[in-house]
Amino acid sequence: MDSERIVGVVSERDIVWGFAKHGTDTTGMTVGQLMSPNAITCRPDDSVRTVMARMTQSRVRHLPVSENRRLVGIISIGDVVKHRLGELETETHVLRDAYIAHR
Repeated sequence: MDSERIVGVVSERDIVWGFAKHGTDTTGMTVGQLMSPNAITCRPDDSVRTVMARMTQSRVRHLPVSENRRLVGIISIGDVVKHRLGELETETHVLRDAYIAHR
């Protein structure tokens, strides 16, 4: 980040690419030299479906969450999967209860 906005993200993939390109010199490089500029982000009011699609399309596992160009959090694929599994569990219970009630 600079004083107010996200300027990039460094991931495991960036570090691996750094080693492939620069060898052991990578360990002496700065985050700014390795990071992917133009961070892919989401907003706090984005739907889980939107976040899932963005992660899938961009092939990333973490998204900075920004509001008014300021970092307010980070969401991971684990967060998204946990939320989705909770939704599916609730849906399963509702369907099971409806089935039992109509028997």
